[in-house]
Amino acid sequence: MSSHTRWFGILCGLATALIWGVQSVVSRHAMLTGLSPADVTILRFVSASAVLIPWAATRIRPFPVGSLGWKRAWFMALLIGPLYSLILVGGAHFAPALHSSIISPGLIPVFTALLVFLVTGERAGRMRLAGLGIIVLGIAIFSRDALMATPSRPDAWIGDLLFVLIAAMWSVFGLLARRWGASSVEVTVASCVLALPLLGLVALALPVHMAQVPLAEVLLQALYQGVLVGVVALYLYARTVAMLGAAKATLFLPLVPVVTAACSALLLAEYPSPTEIAGMAVVIAGMVLAFRSPSAN
Repeated sequence: MSSHTRWFGILCGLATALIWGVQSVVSRHAMLTGLSPADVTILRFVSASAVLIPWAATRIRPFPVGSLGWKRAWFMALLIGPLYSLILVGGAHFAPALHSSIISPGLIPVFTALLVFLVTGERAGRMRLAGLGIIVLGIAIFSRDALMATPSRPDAWIGDLLFVLIAAMWSVFGLLARRWGASSVEVTVASCVLALPLLGLVALALPVHMAQVPLAEVLLQALYQGVLVGVVALYLYARTVAMLGAAKATLFLPLVPVVTAACSALLLAEYPSPTEIAGMAVVIAGMVLAFRSPSAN
């Protein structure tokens, strides 16, 4: 690997962590400005599809499902499509932005290891198990204020539970994507395009406030959630994996909560409590240990 390739891979990984870290802040900002989870979900999939469809229409056959096939593509769309977005953004209504970037990314490797063991019987290596245990301990510390419904976090426990559900859903998605041999591009295109007919149900079933919110806020969500998160971050992470390898690419993920914590303080004036800072440090240490350890004995 040339020095140029390595450094470009590092820059792609850092940019991915930055985009993902700020996403929680942007989602929380949407709730504070009067947008609903339905608003953000509609904007996310419409804007992502507007970017992806012209490119994918001539490259993915059959469009839009590719090698996934229709049944698997629809299952993916139901798993990580509008429902996933509604739960994720709904959690931001109750909990500060930092909770999303600690709980969901932290528990994804924990749930994934559990699912792999239940499905295949493959056990994680000792060091990885130690890292996963540290993550669980850190999340327990981090969530103490929310679980005790302290005055500064009265309803945060609701958001935390939703973020736990998000981690479980993403773990199932990741396991299925690997077993089906689906590329990240095909999954993204299929889930975005097949989400479009489901958005009508979302608009009918849930409140939509876009008309009452300044246009700048609507454009921010459309561009960030749909284009940056839904398209650009996917491309950057894929490039990171291609240039540095999957194992090294995961080492950028512990940076996500650090970015969220800094941006939450600067942009939303949301500051973590001492307990949350301690829990975040433990979670990040567990993530680094788990990601650097062999997946199995």
